[in-house]
Formats: sequence, structure tokens, C-alpha cells
Amino acid sequence: MAEEGHLTRAAERLGIRASSLSQQIIALERELDTPLFVRTQAGMTPTAAALALLPHARRMLEEADLGAQAVRDTVDRPLRVGVTPGAPPSVLPALHAEAVEIDDLSAARQLELLRRGALDAGLLALPEAVDGLRVVVVSERPLGVLVSDTHPLARLEDVGWDDLTGLDLLLYERELAPGYHDALLAECAAAGWRPAHVRSGPPRRTLFVAELRHGGDVVALRPREEPAEGLRWLPLREAPVVRHALVWDPAHASSDRIAALL
Repeated sequence: MAEEGHLTRAAERLGIRASSLSQQIIALERELDTPLFVRTQAGMTPTAAALALLPHARRMLEEADLGAQAVRDTVDRPLRVGVTPGAPPSVLPALHAEAVEIDDLSAARQLELLRRGALDAGLLALPEAVDGLRVVVVSERPLGVLVSDTHPLARLEDVGWDDLTGLDLLLYERELAPGYHDALLAECAAAGWRPAHVRSGPPRRTLFVAELRHGGDVVALRPREEPAEGLRWLPLREAPVVRHALVWDPAHASSDRIAALL
């Protein structure tokens, strides 16, 4: 109104009726207990009070526009979800179907980014330090033994803990997922197996496979999966279960969208 100087033109610019705009101006003048415009046949001239109010009103409108854009951004942009190597194959198609951006990240890196607000959600194996985050388990799978197809164990139909005596365990570096790393070794000890050595396996799949195929008396503990060429997966009797969960900040602006991924 202050820019147009004319009630009808200002109403057309706002897309409302002139009578409605007039009523809103009168209501604001009553609330402020001061006139905002001098009304003449030629139009409406802002008073000193209106000119004092104008910059504040503009800032309020700008902030409202920014807030609306922030809401649209949370709705329109793809969600960024971190996924650890070895994530359950049954869950990944659901994420792809929702057109999310998937990043291959270790559990430790996911948690770091989640707490900084640089990642919307993470898919990782439990346990980890997830205090303050919403945690929804999406998969529970028993572990089995992954071994070279030339290893003596490969001739068996299934494996017991005693069969692993004297063998090394190939496991990723602890810093990538310290919670699950420690929990897995504790499960092995509780079952009566202490690996001869715990080898820090390379994170890249091709190098990990090569270590199993050519590294001698070494096995890995993994959920059932289609093994790479030269490897065999064997069921483990009395096997521990690995749980994967989707985790995110419950205060996230898109918390409902993330929950809907489930």
C-alpha cells in the first residue's frame, strides 16, 4: 500500500479485494492506535508512523519468504542417506525407490555427519553410539562364515565355533565402526572362539575378497550373501545376529519423510 499509494492498485497487486485490504489497514491502525495513511480522493499517503513501520514490515515479509523456502527445500530436495558396506540388500531397493541420495560411508562417518546436520539419515549395523538419535531396526540376520572355496572348511555343510579354532578373523578397522567391531569380538569370545589374530581388512571389497582367497587360514563373519567368485558362505551354528538400523535426528525438519522410508 505504501508503494502503490492507491487502495485499488495495492489490492490488485496483493490479489485481494479492495474492501478486504481497507479493513485490514483499519484493524492495524486500531491495534497501533495511530493512523497509517492520509486518505484523499487522489489516493492514500503514508504517515510518518507508516514510514517508520515500513522497513520492519519488509523484513517480516522477507523472513516469511525465507521460512517458506526452507520448508519447500526440506520437502523437495532428495534425502541424503549414508549406507555402510554390507548393508542388507533387502533394504537398499526401498531407498532407491524413494530417489534418495545414497552415500557409501562407514558407521563412524555417518554418525559424525548426522550430528553435524550434513546427513539426513544413516543405515548402519548396531551397536554404535546412537544416543539422542531415533533408531529403527530394519534387518536382523544371522552371521555365517565366509571362506575361500579352497579352504578345508569349504567342504563342510555348516560350521561350529570349534571348527574356527586356530583361524584368523578378517575384520575391518575398528575406527570405522567401533561399537559393532567390539560387540562382534565379544560375541566370539562368549561362544568360546578367540581368533588367532584379528586382521584389519581393507575397506574395498576387491581387496577384502583377495585377502580371504589368498590369505591362508583366515575367515570372515558375514550375513548370508551371494559370495564373490572363489569364496563360499557357510551357516554358523549358534550364530550371533547382526542388526541394521536406520538412524536419524528426531528433530530433523524431514523426520516424517525419513520415517516414511521404512
